[in-house]
Amino acid sequence: MQFSLIGIIIIGIMLIASAVRVLREYERGVVFRLGRLMGARGPGIVLLIPVVDKMVKVSLRVVTMDVAPQDIITKDNVSVKVNAVVYFRVMDPNSAINEVEDYLYATTQLAQTTLRSVVGQFELDQLLSEREVINVQLQKIIDEQTDAWGVKVSLVEVKHVDLPAEMQRAIARQAEAERERRSKIIHAEGEFQASVKLRDAAEIISQNSTTIQLRFLQTLTEVATEKNSTIVFPVPIDLFEPFLRKSAKERGGPLS
Repeated sequence: MQFSLIGIIIIGIMLIASAVRVLREYERGVVFRLGRLMGARGPGIVLLIPVVDKMVKVSLRVVTMDVAPQDIITKDNVSVKVNAVVYFRVMDPNSAINEVEDYLYATTQLAQTTLRSVVGQFELDQLLSEREVINVQLQKIIDEQTDAWGVKVSLVEVKHVDLPAEMQRAIARQAEAERERRSKIIHAEGEFQASVKLRDAAEIISQNSTTIQLRFLQTLTEVATEKNSTIVFPVPIDLFEPFLRKSAKERGGPLS
């Protein structure tokens, strides 16, 4: 009799333990009563009818899911491997449990197929330079499909694009040619600007003979400083005209 009472007490404790569940703030419990959906419960203490009620926990936190690298052929027939990361969370626990067998697996498979489909519509240059456009398109398509499952896809990011070795070398050559082209353009623009400034300076100098003489003397000074060899320059007679006038005036004769 004593052992029977102890057994009854133990069974009663087990039933009470199975009837009381505690859910955290980020958890919800989807309750089925004799197979029928009773709705989501929680957070906090949830009371269940032993044997009759069954509860499935669902997390409402954001899930970070890696999409495995996919072999994709771009629009311009380049074979690449692309992987991505998807951020999503359950918004409707009832639909996440009742509408799809495994919403995590289903979302993973949908992300992989959508990644192959969307990236295949872009050329390689667009894939490398317009990732934001691709990310937005991926997020929109995946979110539309998972909406019926009560899952909200908030963000999709293309992580890495793995190019073949020959394509990497071709892109490197293209980048080098582009840098060389820009260098030549910048050099040509510099030469053009310098020629314009020299033309303007020549026009200003040509308007005054004294300016020409001063420039000539400055050039002689620079050459004499930099060169050690003897250099003979023709000197314009205009430089000596003031001295000749002064000498003629002192002699009292005309300037010849």
